[in-house]
Amino acid sequence: MAVVATQIRKGQCFQYNGEKLIVLDLDHRTPGKGNAIILANCRSLQTGKTKTIRFASSDKVDIINVDRQKLEYSYTDGTGYFFISPETYDTIELSSDLLGDSTDLLIENLAVEVLFIEGNPMTIDLPPQVELAVTESSEGIKGDTANNPQKPATLETGIEVQVPLFIKPGDRIKVDTRTKKYVSRV
Repeated sequence: MAVVATQIRKGQCFQYNGEKLIVLDLDHRTPGKGNAIILANCRSLQTGKTKTIRFASSDKVDIINVDRQKLEYSYTDGTGYFFISPETYDTIELSSDLLGDSTDLLIENLAVEVLFIEGNPMTIDLPPQVELAVTESSEGIKGDTANNPQKPATLETGIEVQVPLFIKPGDRIKVDTRTKKYVSRV
């Protein structure tokens, strides 16, 4: 379905120059003279790279119909990652290539949103933060409190993050899924 570029919205998928893209951000500019332009910050669904595309207000774009499903992570067998639909209880297998480095943050029953195009999974969106248990962490040095000192800690999924000195094994912490950095203790 072709629409005028001014009707593009954040989160929509479209095809442009043979490439499937998802809109991350839009900037609608109206210069003092001339036609309005739309700057669309997009991510390629094939390569994962982001780029900015400039559209004139009269340009047409082919919108792609997508399906977004909320799924819960269940388990991995080493070759794939299995998710369950909480509505239909269907099991869906996703490859590690699709998940990328998100596998470091997957815990059982974690709710994620998967984008499907023509029945094929294309991207996965994790929640902004996840709660993970600390399995290993060294002791902080008493009195070392200058300049916000941090130490490495290994979490239940195997990922290592920098945490404040007061965090110890057994604590549960929140980790930002975009930066993979410590947010707070739970």
